[in-house]
Amino acid sequence: MTNKIAIIGLGIMGRRMLENALLHPKFQVTGAWDPAAASVAKALAMAPQVPMAHSAAAATVGADVVYLACPPGPRKAYALAAAAAGQGVFMEKPLGTDNAESHDLVARLKTARLPGVVNFTQAASRGFEELRRAIDAGETGDLLGIDIVVTYPSWPRAWQIEADWLRQRAEGGYTREVISHFLFLAGRFLGPLTLRHAAPRFPSDTSLCELDILARLETADGRPVSVLGTTGGRQPDRQEVTVRGSKRSHQFREFYQLWRSDGGPWLPAFDWTTGEDPRLSALQRQLTEVDRWLSGQSHKLATADEALAVQVLVEGMLAGTT
Repeated sequence: MTNKIAIIGLGIMGRRMLENALLHPKFQVTGAWDPAAASVAKALAMAPQVPMAHSAAAATVGADVVYLACPPGPRKAYALAAAAAGQGVFMEKPLGTDNAESHDLVARLKTARLPGVVNFTQAASRGFEELRRAIDAGETGDLLGIDIVVTYPSWPRAWQIEADWLRQRAEGGYTREVISHFLFLAGRFLGPLTLRHAAPRFPSDTSLCELDILARLETADGRPVSVLGTTGGRQPDRQEVTVRGSKRSHQFREFYQLWRSDGGPWLPAFDWTTGEDPRLSALQRQLTEVDRWLSGQSHKLATADEALAVQVLVEGMLAGTT
């Protein structure tokens, strides 16, 4: 049996999911839609066989699951419409930007045929799997904390420029788009977090998103999660998450590479240089988990509750603390 999937939003993330759904044996893309003609044209260029609908509602007719890759603003309405039709709701992050609206969305999705899930793409990745194994085997020792470092010469990055909303303060910014992934990671491996301090820096144009951010979060037992994000300068992108253990530490680089150290040089935790595309592998694994979720099995996907917890932390960080 294949799952019929509809895709709402055909920007970078929507086209990436489209490509992966077409490759996965458990999925059939039965409809897609985007309000931007340019995005539709790019999607058709890569997948001319996919039916392009004239509206979001038309795209979802007959689907088993609706994947929402639109900006945060309209996401709630699309999610509730899909849930009311008995369809699975698979959403991009951030869940939203208004905490009250997202609390309401999560509460209403809990009454749906299927609880909604969110596409934190590391959830089913090989790196998450290996880190969980190492923790359960006692190889890491006690987990002491997590350090998150993100630096970009500019934001959005060159491949994201077409999504202009990503540079706007209202819904965009790399704290929502990138750091949220790593806060999800921290929550999965350390447990619930509380924001203790946050100092964002914004440009003089108040419509634009954050330039830098410094934050400290803690678990209930006081283990720290430190966050440093910056933009500007002439250097490559840097995305690193270090999970510090008393016996062995692990470090994620560029989302999917996992390294480990016992105190000496960082070494690959597994061979990610074999020709396997780690991004492709992670999304194929993610879709396998979507299939498990749709069939009522246990799965590794981020729940709507987990995504809401991340959103509350992110919006608190952007608001800053005194």
